[in-house]
Amino acid sequence: MISTKLNLCRLAIFSLAVGFVFTSLNTTLQAAPEYAAVKPKLIQPRDGLGNVLAKLKDGQPVKIAYLGGSITAANGWRVKTREWFANEFPDAEVEEIHAAIGGTGSDLGVFRLQRDALKYKPDLLFVEFAVNDGGASPQRIWQAMEGIVRQTWAQNSRIDICFVYTFRTGFEEPLRKGECPQSISAMEMLADRYGIPSINFAMKIVELEQAGKLIFKSDQPTKAGVVRFSSDGVHPLDEGHQIYSEIVADAVSQMEKTSTPKDHQPKLSTTFVDDHWQAAKMVPIEQSMLSPEWKQLPDDASLARRFGKRMGTLWETKTPGSTLTFKFRGSTAKLYDLLGPDGGQVWITVDGNQRDKPVARFDSYCTYHRIATLSVASGLDSDEVHTVIVKVDEEQPDRQPVAFRLKDPEVELKAPKFQGTNVRVGQILILGDLVE
Repeated sequence: MISTKLNLCRLAIFSLAVGFVFTSLNTTLQAAPEYAAVKPKLIQPRDGLGNVLAKLKDGQPVKIAYLGGSITAANGWRVKTREWFANEFPDAEVEEIHAAIGGTGSDLGVFRLQRDALKYKPDLLFVEFAVNDGGASPQRIWQAMEGIVRQTWAQNSRIDICFVYTFRTGFEEPLRKGECPQSISAMEMLADRYGIPSINFAMKIVELEQAGKLIFKSDQPTKAGVVRFSSDGVHPLDEGHQIYSEIVADAVSQMEKTSTPKDHQPKLSTTFVDDHWQAAKMVPIEQSMLSPEWKQLPDDASLARRFGKRMGTLWETKTPGSTLTFKFRGSTAKLYDLLGPDGGQVWITVDGNQRDKPVARFDSYCTYHRIATLSVASGLDSDEVHTVIVKVDEEQPDRQPVAFRLKDPEVELKAPKFQGTNVRVGQILILGDLVE
């Protein structure tokens, strides 16, 4: 009888333990999100902008950061909205943090967030990447955008965030069907999870076009009084930027009625995707990583003046065989570098395995120099230490891809501008940690 009671007791304890384990798993593990197109809405207030609005109403100094691509980098809606905030709240000193770089998406934004925006201690962060993330998968968008959100609130959970979705031709097709384009839908799903307000500029542009009040591109025939939105279907002319800024003003005014100050810290207790990029960081290149042929560009060098603010110290080599070597513990590593008309090509070796062909630091846009990223390692075991070697090839890449942009390619491609094996690097982008 005593043995039977003991066995029953043990069974009860075991059942309770199993139940506790399954209950714990249910509260900590979440199903991976499944992408679904979202119905468009011009303004989604969600948890609002209570923190920054409280400071503005109180006449306190406020900093507004604008993280995005070329649409935000232009002196358009970014400048106009900062001016609107300053006029609407005249007792507050409103400062702008310009953190936009043309031709870049959230996959770079998440790595440069700290350097370009958070270190200046913003009160409000606008995030604009819907257009440049247009070709990315929902999963990749969630990884980077959630990384931006979580980095921001991990540093200061009182910073308000607002997603804005700009327009490009092609977005009108799903919007006319009552659906957001894929990049916007993915961002809206994330915004809904974190209570982040959003403003859908693209929806308004399509509505105006359907009403006959706007044309997407300035080369289309039109009547007097109809807004010419852009010259290329992407980058707004002044009238287009004015529409964007007026929508922001309406959205903020709407949220002013319902927003209350909020600590966003509790929202970080769970995640939207398990493999988000909150750990993304930018690490300076040290001379010890470089072979002797590399030289630091002086501050007064042309490229240093143009790109140093974003990229920090720039290292340059023109010599084939030059190497950059570093070790890191993590899953992903990239180089924050420059593409240009005199760009070379590099061989990449990771953990002793060299790629089948070199990677060019030149492309069909390279009539000028611009910021880029070079993926050197991805999908690695994040617990292991990995060794990366980047070596400059002896041959320069084929320059023909840029020929169609030149007036006389046969002559121009032979000019010194398009000659060289130059490689210029500023930072290492890592999901993980650099190892000495």
